[in-house]
Amino acid sequence: MPLAGRRVRALLVGAALVAVADPAPALAHGPAKGPVQAPVAGRLDFVPPAPGSYALPALGLAADGEVIDVESGAERLHALYGDRLVLLSFIYTHCADAEGCPLSMAVMRQVGAQLEADPGLSSRARLVTLSFDPVRDTPEVMREFGRRIRNVDADWRFATTASPDAVAPILDAYDQSVQLEHDAHGEPTGQLAHVLRVFLIDAQKRVRNVYSSSFLHAEVMANDLRTLLMEADADVAAPRPDEAEARARADLLALARRPPLGLPPLPWPADGGLTTDRIDLGRKLFFDRRLSLNGTQSCAMCHIPEQGFTNHEIATAVGIEGRTVRRNSPTLLNVGYAKRLFHDARESRLEQQIWGPLLASNEMGNPSVGAVIDKLAGLADYAGLFEAAFDGRGPGMETLGQALASYQRGLLAGDSPFDRWYFADEADALGESARRGFALFTGRARCAACHSVSRERALFTDDGLHNTGLGYRRSMESPPPVQRVRIAPGRYVDVAREIVASVSEPRPADLGRYEITQDPDDRWKYKTPSLRNVALTAPYMHDGSLATLRDVVDFYVGGGVSNETLDPLVTPLDLTDAQAQDLVAFLEALTSPGVEALVRDARTAPIGDPR
Repeated sequence: MPLAGRRVRALLVGAALVAVADPAPALAHGPAKGPVQAPVAGRLDFVPPAPGSYALPALGLAADGEVIDVESGAERLHALYGDRLVLLSFIYTHCADAEGCPLSMAVMRQVGAQLEADPGLSSRARLVTLSFDPVRDTPEVMREFGRRIRNVDADWRFATTASPDAVAPILDAYDQSVQLEHDAHGEPTGQLAHVLRVFLIDAQKRVRNVYSSSFLHAEVMANDLRTLLMEADADVAAPRPDEAEARARADLLALARRPPLGLPPLPWPADGGLTTDRIDLGRKLFFDRRLSLNGTQSCAMCHIPEQGFTNHEIATAVGIEGRTVRRNSPTLLNVGYAKRLFHDARESRLEQQIWGPLLASNEMGNPSVGAVIDKLAGLADYAGLFEAAFDGRGPGMETLGQALASYQRGLLAGDSPFDRWYFADEADALGESARRGFALFTGRARCAACHSVSRERALFTDDGLHNTGLGYRRSMESPPPVQRVRIAPGRYVDVAREIVASVSEPRPADLGRYEITQDPDDRWKYKTPSLRNVALTAPYMHDGSLATLRDVVDFYVGGGVSNETLDPLVTPLDLTDAQAQDLVAFLEALTSPGVEALVRDARTAPIGDPR
């Protein structure tokens, strides 16, 4: 018998064992090893769900590599897939394990028969069988193998590779471990140990299902193919984006080019400017939980659009696995104007800022820049997006930062009642109490000394850092003997300090700007936030310790907290209760009606699937 024929016969020794479920007659016979336990050996004990009644999530991008198609020669594996749905099987032709390659080929023959009987399916699906033993499975051997094993006129392609070095990265990418077996004396047997897997791959080259020997059944696999076809047809029929999404999507690029009333021209990034592609990519990234180490935490979970792009529920942020973050989540509204970022002003460029939370062990938890980039490069739904937005450049440290910064630069919110009164001279736009509050703000209350405003523009920040005493108080105070703990909305219990301490980590120290400069004069200094839309961004201060705007006003009326580096601008104020209320009315008048549009726009973004 020719060499190729002997190899084919060795494979079919096992195939004969599963012929009871194979509509085609067995092509060879051999000694039985006992009944095959995989589903192909008999009928399923369940009714497979109907095609289209379930969904198959994308499991990642199917790997590519250099292969040799036995009919057309050398080409890329993705080219071999074409634009078809693919069932990819890995085999070696001299395998005699009944629950290994023979089982795989028997089931693939059954699927091929279903394809042949369904022209709509056969015209859009393809079977691909790739050898992981290129030394013995040459193109000639695989061609003869395919000729003998193929029992139907389905689209079934057979391939090998030029060498073990060529197939190794493909096997690694598909998590296919292959090892040479040895006998009791340590001598190689010529057999290869491997785990049977067949991969379902869609037309976008994404893995949609993985079948092991326990789940390898032709009817289930054919239903999965039909489900993906129905999904693809539905995608074609549905407009992209749909009408509701198109109505919700805001033109953030136009907003950036022409900021709302009261805001100055937006500083344009030096990397070539903003584009719609970059903004759209940044929006997608902003909501993607897969950017965190364990796929649970996104930017939007600390900067919630409906809550002023901050978080109302908690004073300080909570990161990956519930780890505490020392400081309050600052709003991202109008962040494109910020000359300094973070409460301690440790960053100066929006493009660089994102790497702080991405790499912080208590925020998004990633171990390195490379780990984030590699993860993005392997997500099928990002294929081509970075390249389209950045002139061919793929995911990288710069492009990721630029994309997220592009989206955040579009989060502009002005044209408040104050703006229409102050800059557009609309006399009725601002109420009397708010007008009195503005007079106090720029006069006796001295708020404008740090939250600056001019006749041309009003960002309500000096971009400086100040010690108000709040950080000093938090550092020096002792915890109360009894702590009030919320156990449900509106329900609290008083718990002894010792009990709370036994189940919680110690409160981390926070020295503000000093941690960046190591200058003693910078102790407890924090960046001056903008006051625009401040009524939407409670709780307040760097530690979220003041719950309401009235609490903030009362804190400054009291002159902050005395300490040796207290900012000289922070002194007690002689204001009545009515005047404090007027200040609050003015602050509430800084709320932009455009925030609602930014929230609707944000919610058009897909949420990253942690699976």
